[in-house]
Amino acid sequence: MTGLENGKPPLLDVRDLSVTFGAFAAVKNVSFTLQPGEILGIVGESGSGKSVTCRAVMRLLAAGASAQGSVALDGRDLLALGEDELCAIRGRDIGMIFQNPASHLDPLRRIGQQVAAPMIRHLGISKREGWQRAVRLLDDVGIREPEKRARSYPHEFSGGMKQRAMIAYAIGCQPKLLIADEPTTALDVTVQARILQLLKELNRKTGLAMILISHDLGVVADICSRVVVMRGGEVVEQGPIDEVINRPSHPYTKLLIDSQPGRRTYGTTATAGGSAPLLDIARLSVTFGAGRSLLGGIGGDHSFRALDGIDLTINAGETVGIVGESGSGKSTLARSIVRLNTPSGGTIRVDGQDVGTLAGDALTAFRRRVQMVFQNPYDSLNPRLTIAEAVAEPIWRHGLADRQTARKQADALLETVELPRSLRDRKPRQLSGGQCQRVGLARALALKPQLLIADEITSALDVTTQAQILELLVRLQRERALTLLYISHDLSVVSSLCQRVYVFKAGRIVEQGVASEVLTTPQNPYTQALVASLARLPTERTAPHSQSVSHHAT
Repeated sequence: MTGLENGKPPLLDVRDLSVTFGAFAAVKNVSFTLQPGEILGIVGESGSGKSVTCRAVMRLLAAGASAQGSVALDGRDLLALGEDELCAIRGRDIGMIFQNPASHLDPLRRIGQQVAAPMIRHLGISKREGWQRAVRLLDDVGIREPEKRARSYPHEFSGGMKQRAMIAYAIGCQPKLLIADEPTTALDVTVQARILQLLKELNRKTGLAMILISHDLGVVADICSRVVVMRGGEVVEQGPIDEVINRPSHPYTKLLIDSQPGRRTYGTTATAGGSAPLLDIARLSVTFGAGRSLLGGIGGDHSFRALDGIDLTINAGETVGIVGESGSGKSTLARSIVRLNTPSGGTIRVDGQDVGTLAGDALTAFRRRVQMVFQNPYDSLNPRLTIAEAVAEPIWRHGLADRQTARKQADALLETVELPRSLRDRKPRQLSGGQCQRVGLARALALKPQLLIADEITSALDVTTQAQILELLVRLQRERALTLLYISHDLSVVSSLCQRVYVFKAGRIVEQGVASEVLTTPQNPYTQALVASLARLPTERTAPHSQSVSHHAT
């Protein structure tokens, strides 16, 4: 690597960068360049060194970490600078968007104040001018009513709005380089598409160079001209995005590509039969805040109808998907089925039994037959229990076995979900996201349910881990005759896994049918917008990427 492309020196030149945490080498001899106006993608699984590499560029490593090599910005080695010099560069010449904006926004300060802060500090402008510029920036990044929203606090913003506010914060000083660390992870496909379009527009209008960190190759392919593939702290492959994706040279790159949900189908064997459905939902409505108001009235202006007249059926052995944006009612439906929400109207029947009328032993039996795997496994597992204890607990609590036998059954279940024996005495915090999700799945299977509800269980996982979890679900469904209700905002996964799909919008079903048909030739405008927002891998192209991104989202 010469560091020169098209005769121009790079904006950023990273050479032989290594980062160690004590005796552990997190990054090993990483080298790449970034040209002015270019968008470079860095991809790989969790633990591959992507984020550590970019934090080393910013010199934001944790205490005790050590970085060696060279990181030159406009020819100036950032690793050789003192803290005062670095503080002048961070926020001014380099901006960074972090993966979870909620954890990087001050909950006690208004959004406008936070966006204005780096401009006041680095540009020497007044607080009044900083506020005015902050309002303009919020408008530039597509936040409606920017003057009003500038006075809001972070908890009053949605996930997508928080991410836009972070972008406004990062670009206020017109930096030379913007680093975006997983900026669209776990966002709805429509919000993801808008964030990516915003980044592309910033690149096109201002020539802002960017590094996009992601585990989603579809996202990287949509916005980047070149890509660096990392594994185990090392670069295993890099080059133009089309070339790497269509003609990968390293086996790991091929694995990442093959793990994309759009590239594979998880064949389930069940088909819709003619018998009575296992799950039959009729005219279901759920209203929150519909009780007596503070002024004594019923309902009041603060009630919200989360589900409005839902009709849905699932036959035994089927895999049925539910898709839609956040707030569409997907999780409300799931929680209503397992009686964590109380419907305001309609019926939910499982095997002909009205779920709402069950009590006592009948309700206990129902809870054994219908189990749910939640989106965040860390929140759904007791942090004080080992994973073997967490899986054994529902078995002995339901009186299906004594504690010693339940523990043996838990060990067998953990083996079923392909967790190594060495992990069984660990607590949830000692596991990765994918490992913890397997524990949640094992716990849900402990009571041998007929119906398994999976609520966004792969939304924040690496594509390879996601593929492993989906393959596991299909195998378990086949072996245990499970019926599966799969809830997701990832249309590619639902298309690959499910036989039928229901599309939710604002608490209503707007389209339903065979998944492969609905998600390839949608009829409803909302479904069409969802499908159009998908970030996909490119097919073979004859025209190479230009240096700055100009291709449109597919």
